[in-house]
Amino acid sequence: MAHPVWYQSILLISFFASVLGLFCLYNHPTIRQEDLDETQWMLFAMSFAYWIVHCLAAALQNWINPDWSIVLLSLKFTAVVSGMLTFSCALSLPLNQMAIKEQVE
Repeated sequence: MAHPVWYQSILLISFFASVLGLFCLYNHPTIRQEDLDETQWMLFAMSFAYWIVHCLAAALQNWINPDWSIVLLSLKFTAVVSGMLTFSCALSLPLNQMAIKEQVE
């Protein structure tokens, strides 16, 4: 299935944004120590990493020869699973915030 050019552009931009976000998470000292607790930091790191895997799997689907059906199928499964993992990490962030507020009160 051929995707429009705008989809590929958004995927490329989001890939570089995720790489930048992961780089900032690992290299910015105040984010790790003051701004986020360990669970929030880990959820952010996992969501960025899973989205990078999703972007790579989605981009490689266009480059792989269509005759290699098993490789294409595994890339599609990888893209779907990493997309669902990204969504679950993004959904867990506000749930974690609510749980922290519940414990404080």
